[in-house]
Amino acid sequence: MSTETDDVRHVRLDKWLWAARFYKTRSLAKTAVDGGKVHLNGARTKPAKEVVPGDRLTVTRGEVEQTVTVVDIAERRGSATVAATLYEETPESIDTRERLRSERRMRAAGLTVPKSRPNKKQRRALRELKTGG
Repeated sequence: MSTETDDVRHVRLDKWLWAARFYKTRSLAKTAVDGGKVHLNGARTKPAKEVVPGDRLTVTRGEVEQTVTVVDIAERRGSATVAATLYEETPESIDTRERLRSERRMRAAGLTVPKSRPNKKQRRALRELKTGG
């Protein structure tokens, strides 16, 4: 009794986010979707919205925003390697994520990029620090 239209696989958004390991529990995924942290095809959505391959998701976790395209559907949570095959991240998203990561590392190491050039007094202090005298 199955027709060709029954072959289209779909799953709830919160269930897919949990299976793809974006969130540790399904309830965390549901809370994130309800809180507007997840957008489906550029619009806010509900946790029960069905996801199909080809959909574009924007997931915000902390200060990191990932944009992914759904490649496959899974209702059950599997290993991390299997979860990574469920989606494909856009190159822009990867670049942004890497830039934020390097900025966080620099801040953690105490390195900050100055907003402007040092003034004359600061240059003298730097020169003294470098030469030791």
